[in-house]
Amino acid sequence: MTHQLYTGAQAAELATQWRRACSADAAAVTRTAICNWVARGHLHVAGLDEHGRPLYTLADLARAEKATRRRALRLVGIGAP
Repeated sequence: MTHQLYTGAQAAELATQWRRACSADAAAVTRTAICNWVARGHLHVAGLDEHGRPLYTLADLARAEKATRRRALRLVGIGAP
């Protein structure tokens, strides 16, 4: 089974959509946050694109967003659900 892979920018866009659904559009996820998730072990690189940039699976991205959501929402003054 082949899984769709997402670039850092695409991953940030998807995670922002999820996070904003929980925060009334108050919280966003940047490419820097995606890199931090990788560095902290929340997100794993699933492959590389033709330029050597990391790619991520949707399932891994969803797990990382969920794992980091409570703290991120608290930082923008919103209690996490």
